Amino acid sequence: MLRALTARRIATAAAYGGGGITALGGLTFGLIVMEAKMARRMIMGTPSGDPPVADDLYGGRLAGVPISFVVLGDSTAAGLGVATPDETPGALLAAGLSAIAARPVWLTNVAISGSRSEALEDQVGRALEAGPELAVIMIGANDVTNRVPAAESVRHLGAAVERLKAAGCEVVVGTCPDLGSVKPLWQPLKWIARRASRQLAAAQTIAAVERGARSVSLGDLLGREFAADPRSMFSDDRYHPSARGYASAAMAILPSMAAALDLESDPEALPDPRRGEGVLPVYLAAAEAAEEPGTEVAGTQVAGRERGPRGRWATLLRRRNAPIDESTQQVAPGAA
Repeated sequence: MLRALTARRIATAAAYGGGGITALGGLTFGLIVMEAKMARRMIMGTPSGDPPVADDLYGGRLAGVPISFVVLGDSTAAGLGVATPDETPGALLAAGLSAIAARPVWLTNVAISGSRSEALEDQVGRALEAGPELAVIMIGANDVTNRVPAAESVRHLGAAVERLKAAGCEVVVGTCPDLGSVKPLWQPLKWIARRASRQLAAAQTIAAVERGARSVSLGDLLGREFAADPRSMFSDDRYHPSARGYASAAMAILPSMAAALDLESDPEALPDPRRGEGVLPVYLAAAEAAEEPGTEVAGTQVAGRERGPRGRWATLLRRRNAPIDESTQQVAPGAA
């Protein structure tokens, strides 16, 4: 509940131009500066140069007009850390979307390594030149590491979603990854990074859903898989994902892309409460999604209304085959 309230406060501050909530006080920040510098020195084999360029036509042998698909964001969206274009998340998502839609997909990736959310303004301008039907945004990690106020980050994200939606483009936002999963970090830096990341991710979800986008929680990008096999999921710098890591993250985002374009095999399927799915006020759904990678949050209606007494209604879906709890009973919307 505390994370939900914090996320709502951040999103509200963004909407009204406030500075938001900072994750660290001065004394706390001073305590971790030395640890952060030591962790940075421990990161070995940092990728250099630019990510592979994957802009291309995917599924070119298929019939039909190509879907214009754009990717925006930071180094994770760009695919830093892998060696070939087909290992980048943009290429993986484009190829997957082509297979689902049975149509060609033209990928335009305007993401730039090192970008903070403020860079989305320029990236959206470049993305709109492609006439996109679908956009995926992955951003937030550099906002956390550079101590950008969360409300400021969310304000830039919200503006980007609004511009894309106004141009007729569907939008899926992959929320801020969990920086507490970065291997060289120790406590308390690991805990602080995780807290700040998840606060921002929850606030990003609220901002995205309020503006008609879908959000997908990336968490530590791979959830339990990162914890179980971190060496194969990270690239050599132990910060960016490996090819296998990007593939797993793409699998978490792809179902939401299909849903955004009405390509689901069963678009009438209802949330299954046995999987922890349901309809909630968006700020509560955002807090839950921040805790579980692969969770989608999208706007919905209850009794024909988009908003209830506690804000925008949202559907929470566990897109990563969450186990069924047979003891869970149906709960009325808004009861949580």
